[in-house]
Amino acid sequence: MTNPAGSVPHSIEQFVYGYEDERTLRGFRCARCGTATATWGLACSRCSGGPLEEATLSERGQIVAGTIVAVAPGDFVNDAPYAYVLVELTDGARVSGWMPNVRAAGEIAPGTPVRFVPSYKPGVQFARATGETSLDRPR
Repeated sequence: MTNPAGSVPHSIEQFVYGYEDERTLRGFRCARCGTATATWGLACSRCSGGPLEEATLSERGQIVAGTIVAVAPGDFVNDAPYAYVLVELTDGARVSGWMPNVRAAGEIAPGTPVRFVPSYKPGVQFARATGETSLDRPR
């Protein structure tokens, strides 16, 4: 779906909560510079242009950075502590999300392979990609 400058393809709520129904990781790709992200927006975060086109993103990637959340907001209060991570997907998009059942920073080292996991909770959930040692991006 193409998003002409200034228009919105759907509401933020539909975008954020839609992962549960569609079970795919989707986001936007800038038609001008090609930057991909799962973050809902009106313009490209890199070039401030557009139009933004809705796209299905890779469901695998590796952790770039992360932190442990000990005091969680409403929807996640019963999941604390958990990890909040920045993931670079194999298609180049960077996506932030959460990982349940992670208690220590050593469990989310940069380079750790992860995969998208559909969840009933809002946002993007990741899990360790078991059996994989690295996820090299195609060049």
